[in-house]
Amino acid sequence: MNRRKSQALGARIRKLRQRRDMAQVELARQLEISASYLNLIEHGHRPMPAHLLIKLAQIFELDLSEFGAEDDEQLAGNLHEVASDPLFEGHGIADEELLEFAQQSPGMARAMVALYEAYQEAQESVRTLSSRLSTDQDMPGVAPWRLPSEEVSDLLQQNMNYFSPLEEAAERLWQQADLKAYDLQGGLVRYLREAHGIKVSIVKADASERKVRRFDGERKLLLLSELLEPHSVVFQLAHQICLITQSEALDELTDDKRLTSEDSRALGRVALANYFAGAVMMPYQSFLEAAEELRYDVDMLGARFRSSFEQVCHRLTTLRRPGAEGVPFHFLRVDIAGNISKRFSASGIQFARFSGACPRWNLVNCFLTPGQIRVQLSASTDNRRYLCIARTVHRGVGGFATPPPVHAICLGTRLEHAHKLVYSDGVDLDNEEAPVPVGVTCRLCERMDCEQRALPPLQRTLSIDENVRGLSFYGSLKE
Repeated sequence: MNRRKSQALGARIRKLRQRRDMAQVELARQLEISASYLNLIEHGHRPMPAHLLIKLAQIFELDLSEFGAEDDEQLAGNLHEVASDPLFEGHGIADEELLEFAQQSPGMARAMVALYEAYQEAQESVRTLSSRLSTDQDMPGVAPWRLPSEEVSDLLQQNMNYFSPLEEAAERLWQQADLKAYDLQGGLVRYLREAHGIKVSIVKADASERKVRRFDGERKLLLLSELLEPHSVVFQLAHQICLITQSEALDELTDDKRLTSEDSRALGRVALANYFAGAVMMPYQSFLEAAEELRYDVDMLGARFRSSFEQVCHRLTTLRRPGAEGVPFHFLRVDIAGNISKRFSASGIQFARFSGACPRWNLVNCFLTPGQIRVQLSASTDNRRYLCIARTVHRGVGGFATPPPVHAICLGTRLEHAHKLVYSDGVDLDNEEAPVPVGVTCRLCERMDCEQRALPPLQRTLSIDENVRGLSFYGSLKE
């Protein structure tokens, strides 16, 4: 562990001890070390040995992941993006300051990100208000301070997209319902009927209602649309079973300070019920073993577990069980306009939260080759390298008059894990020149030799030389 990380960890231990109103001597006694040695650790002069870190987590009843450096880097990345706003130009905020701020004062750092999000939402509300005042006399209101979808994404990220209570509940369901992989749909329908007296009916599509699932609790009737594909039928059955049988667990998991509104908690319940459905369709241990056997071939996994490309990709991100982890993936879903509807990162890669993504990503280019998996080696601005795959997917069937929406799915991991993926076959992973340079977003990227740059970088002043034209409009910025 380097000196900077030791200092950050030491400061975190000291604050944790002080919050519990515990004397340094008392904590040292419980750790079975001298008070002077603990003092050196708290001030970053000695590293924290692994066995002491485990004992510390037990004393304070904490998850070891709370001491991880990835959270610091993720938080620093969010701060970096905040600092890229023109609002902060001229203040000379260095990357090292942001990382140190995230490490030393994570609570204040998260508060700063939340404050900036509130500012962004206020700006959007003003734009919405101005637009509606000129076109709508019955204005229903403006945007909230904090988008529920963002809060739910933060909840998933903080839990590394792994929820043990839902995994265990999915495993119990397989036993209680005596489910069989070759007839999962039939088993779930039978379980609903025999255990809960609920009848499942496939109904004709109603153009006026456009609902794919509707549960009538009074009549004990679950209606599913004929438009659903077989894997979606199973998913919706499992989703509804979660709402019926795991309501208490969903309440506990969404009783989180990150979810600040009823809308956020309601959306969180939906996201977690979706998590449960994926765990039922692709049971943890058998899915992990198959993923390793098939070298994370998404299409092969989809065939074996009768799941869609997106369902498999999402499930791969949840393989974070302590002692039985899969490859740490990042996951992103965007529409053709670039709107991000799902995001998660266990690989350490940074996603733009407040602005557009880098157009050099294969995630963007895969819209040019629908249905085809595109493999890309990429290098971020912090010199980390990733292997990513991206493919378009069609969501649902709507008939000729209502063509299904198209999204792009991106799944990737750090280069050190790339050899475990079938997609690395034939790729020269050792070639330093092979990775495509990508950034989080233009304002945070310092690469000036990019023909797709849309905005000037934060690190340079806008000083144009009219006699020089670079690859992009901003390629001629003076040093």
